[in-house]
Amino acid sequence: MMVHTTKNRLTKEMRNATYDIGDKVKREDTLFEIESAEFDLLKEQANLFLEQSELMVNAYRTRLDSIKREKRRLKRKGFGSATDLADLDDTAKNIEASIDAAQALVKNASKKVRQISTITGYLEVKAPNDGIIVEKRIRVGDMVAPGMLGMIIVDLDHLQIEAEIGESDIKYLKKYQDIQITIPAVDYQTTGYIKAIVPSANPMTHTFKIIINFKKDNDHIFPGMYAKLNVNINTNRDK
Repeated sequence: MMVHTTKNRLTKEMRNATYDIGDKVKREDTLFEIESAEFDLLKEQANLFLEQSELMVNAYRTRLDSIKREKRRLKRKGFGSATDLADLDDTAKNIEASIDAAQALVKNASKKVRQISTITGYLEVKAPNDGIIVEKRIRVGDMVAPGMLGMIIVDLDHLQIEAEIGESDIKYLKKYQDIQITIPAVDYQTTGYIKAIVPSANPMTHTFKIIINFKKDNDHIFPGMYAKLNVNINTNRDK
């Protein structure tokens, strides 16, 4: 599994690289973080805009409550003329319209804050699966750009075997067919099965690729090892 920085929109400075080659990682472990002065500023601006919009709504509501209290007081004591009461009603309507506009600003500001939070979340590059880091191309202080390869993680618990089969022999193979597997380097033998027969021949070698699943119960089996396959064309594995 290759870890890229494809979700980072701008080139950033990498920091807090916690893992190195040979380290085991779990899914969602933070492999490294990327500094983002630009996004930090955008986040502060978005939060400030949201705070100001909310204060504006509260100020208008306070003013509206004050006008309503004043109108009730004038009615109760009989001090207010019809004109005065009408003026208070007009003022209240204008403030209500201002509240609606301020609430729209709050809604937009909240949406902006969520967007910025989502983007800044991409600055933490996490492991896509459990595995071991076998290659690391970045160091603390390096500049990384979108699409740049950062690390390669190998999932040693779910290895598969790839093999090439001649097109004249493909008629003997079926999906889920049992395969006898030998890995000479560690004197290991087990049984697997054909997970997939890739339906695309190599025009140069006239071979097809097959993918074989097997249960890995030996800690000394690693990607790139040589394996021998023994196929009994009379057996077939049911899914």
